[in-house]
Amino acid sequence: MRQAISLIVLLLLIALLWEGLKWIGGDPWRAKKNPFGLTHTPPLHFKVTSDLNLPHIWDIAAAFTNPARRNGPPLVGILLNAAIFTFREAIIGFIFGGLLGLILGILFAHSNLLERGCMPYVVASQTVPILAIAPMVIIWLKAGWVSVAVIAAYLTFFPVTINTLRGLRSPDPMALELMHSYAASRWAILWKLRFPAALPYIFTAFKISATASIVGSIIGELPSGIRDGLGGAILNFNQYYISGPSRLWATIIASAVVGIVFYLIITLIEAFSLRGRKALADNV
Repeated sequence: MRQAISLIVLLLLIALLWEGLKWIGGDPWRAKKNPFGLTHTPPLHFKVTSDLNLPHIWDIAAAFTNPARRNGPPLVGILLNAAIFTFREAIIGFIFGGLLGLILGILFAHSNLLERGCMPYVVASQTVPILAIAPMVIIWLKAGWVSVAVIAAYLTFFPVTINTLRGLRSPDPMALELMHSYAASRWAILWKLRFPAALPYIFTAFKISATASIVGSIIGELPSGIRDGLGGAILNFNQYYISGPSRLWATIIASAVVGIVFYLIITLIEAFSLRGRKALADNV
């Protein structure tokens, strides 16, 4: 109940901030109306602030039910189909990126030589702007959902790699010594001690990667020419921002909702997977 109230308060504050910013920036009509009742052109600062063409919150809400184009279907139907298309690409990229991150984390946890040799390149890969990499990936793999999934995987694997490595090294050294005293193999230690201890770290990385995969999919759709996803919708409505800014902001909200939904799915899976551990901690 407290979280719901906090969310409502946060949304109200964002709405007030949005409308306040719009009032300060000015509506288009304020640029045309001379506040001094004179006939000459308004001062320069009126021209500058009037460029902030933000729609009202109620206009954005109404845009979901209005047709995206004349005599066309409602915008909400178009955004729903686009969200499903982008979500499929993001899931594929999330799976491949997550698997790559898990494999790299496991290898680094068992080999200091591999970690010292490869970790700098893993870190350096995240310093290159994704906007610079996306066009090259599109050219190499040809435009299509595969290239978009690769870009989503590129943003996904890094947090999974780092948190998997931290999680696999989190068990108590005494527990490791006990496993060695029983002559347990590396495989047994991995699945019976290291991996269960790393699950909270891994799920934290998955939640970060879930939202990152949505962002990567949208960015990958921009140069690929794919118009069925949210990236294509953003490009399309961006061309008509002057005449209909509410449609672009509605698309941005839909993109955020997709990321939030993906995050909540991972959170539910985490709660289901770690429910026994939480109950054990409560009993202790």
